[in-house]
Amino acid sequence: MLLPSPLTSLLAVLQLTSAVQGTSGNVEHHHAQLLDTYDFVIAGGGTAGLTVADRLTEAFPDKSVLVVEYGEVEYAPGVFDPPKTAWGATGGLASSWVLSSTPSPEFNNNTATVVVGKVVGGSSAVNGMFFDRGSRHDYDTWNRLQDDDRSAKPGKGAIDWSWNGIYPFFKKSATFTPPPAAVVSMYNYTWDMSAFGNSTPIYASLPPFLWGDHYISRNAWKEMGIWMSQECADGNKEGLCWTPISEHPTTARRSYSGLAHYADVIAKRPNYHLLVKHQVARVVYSKGNTKSGPPVVEVRPLDGSQLFNVSAKNEVILSTGVFGTPAVLQRSGIGPAAFLESAKIPLLTVPQDSKPLPFYPLPSEMLNETFTAQATAAFNETPAQGPYTLAMSSSSIWVPLPNISVTYSTIIDDIRRLANASDPSSLHLPPAYGLEPTLVAGYRAQLLALADLLANPRSPSLESAFATGTHASAVLLHPLSRGTARLNLTHPFELPILDYRSASNPIDMALHVAHTRYLRRMVHTASMQALGAVEVDPGEARQTDAELAAFVRQTAIQSYMHPCCTAAMLPRARGGVVGADLKVHGAAGLRVVDMSVLPMLPGAHLSWTAYAVGEKVSFHVCFVKMALTCGQAADIIIRERSKGKGE
Repeated sequence: MLLPSPLTSLLAVLQLTSAVQGTSGNVEHHHAQLLDTYDFVIAGGGTAGLTVADRLTEAFPDKSVLVVEYGEVEYAPGVFDPPKTAWGATGGLASSWVLSSTPSPEFNNNTATVVVGKVVGGSSAVNGMFFDRGSRHDYDTWNRLQDDDRSAKPGKGAIDWSWNGIYPFFKKSATFTPPPAAVVSMYNYTWDMSAFGNSTPIYASLPPFLWGDHYISRNAWKEMGIWMSQECADGNKEGLCWTPISEHPTTARRSYSGLAHYADVIAKRPNYHLLVKHQVARVVYSKGNTKSGPPVVEVRPLDGSQLFNVSAKNEVILSTGVFGTPAVLQRSGIGPAAFLESAKIPLLTVPQDSKPLPFYPLPSEMLNETFTAQATAAFNETPAQGPYTLAMSSSSIWVPLPNISVTYSTIIDDIRRLANASDPSSLHLPPAYGLEPTLVAGYRAQLLALADLLANPRSPSLESAFATGTHASAVLLHPLSRGTARLNLTHPFELPILDYRSASNPIDMALHVAHTRYLRRMVHTASMQALGAVEVDPGEARQTDAELAAFVRQTAIQSYMHPCCTAAMLPRARGGVVGADLKVHGAAGLRVVDMSVLPMLPGAHLSWTAYAVGEKVSFHVCFVKMALTCGQAADIIIRERSKGKGE
């Protein structure tokens, strides 16, 4: 995680693919087609950026909004759509960047890979479509980390990032549709409609299909004593959960920001302009005075033509993503002072069966041409049916550390001792952190918050999502290690250089080993043993902590495609980049709205959080700053306030 420090100076330095049916309106290709000045300029047309653009243009029809997007408008297929035949394989999605980190010494110099959407709709157009929210304890921790950093007194503009503060915007941001009664009866799906608000056409649904061996894992988890949760989207995220997929409930096509917050609304919004195939190079303040905002936006056409400027009357909003936003800030002279001045960031495979499984169908059936043809035909029915409606997964377990290891308190004690260590060099941070005391202070606060989260018997430490019953993956939800995302000085307009520094904090490896020990217990449940299951990896021969750690170092996938926190929402004294209002510290008229602002990773896949953050900040801008309401957002807040919740 990169937490830029105070401002310093750096160098002074659209063709549209009409692939989304029904898209029309103010899609611009060239500088000459733009207005002279816009009320709001949004850098990045991704998950959160388009959410903000939609809400602002809806609330203020007399105010102009320009979105500058690197990619194009494209059709975004689902993660498992025809003609694919290998369930779980990657590729064939909308345009994206594929980034690799520098080697991680603690993982045998392996690199981490992360995929970022390069398309209108951003990463919501290329993600795995697993659509969940974090635990209430995650968001309460965000609020705690803000300390006394508030943009105004409560009730007069303060932004509450606790669970109660963000929950209404989770509800507003998507529409959940229950499956048909026959599907519910077949799979025993459960949900709680009170957790959903259903006012926005970002669709969440449970698939009408599960692989035949899905219940192997479900039964094993039950036998291990894991709680069967009716609903995990209500903030109480613990146990075995059914998790929606971000797909349309009838067509089973991917539901993403590029549709709901752009294609579905652009034709009726003359004040909503989208400039594609252009990149925000940097933001520029007049004479370097950051109190003179909003800044001018310097835009770089991808066709190689001359850079040009766009002005904003009200605000510039950066929403270029976890890696794009720090690059824009650093190119603008906002970032780690020492770096700018020199200008010179486990997966476990457990059971496998020793005899043929008495289940049908399995993912291997996709290799059968007849089966695949039938699956394709089912997908094109109305409503869509069959395996292509499944995406990657609709089930997972979320387990707190106290339920994983009887010696969990040792790990918690180690974290707290580390947080209070007198020598900053013992914190296992990137070397550059030592040059900025505020970054060290912020990390100490995060460690204490992480200790409390991991000690909480209702706050998950482990995720294991599954769609078949023959393997389990161990996902570490709250890592302690911190890396960097630094501007590529050789190619400054490309995405930054990533140094994940995975497991550079040794406590992370202790957590990985604890998770591995826990998951391997499923092999010995009655359900697994009845099928003759044996542990393939790491294998029964590996029993000691050192042996399991060696297995993790060799086999772990260092990125689970949910990066965050590169422009963190923390007080400036804690190394933060933005305040609780998401405005960049000390930079007038400049706000960041994407997953770079998270102060800590929640225990969740991030797309739903991105929508909620976009909705929440849009409401704040409309309802508080502009003294107007943003559509149905006001009604939601009034209802929540009447219940003693929300802001």
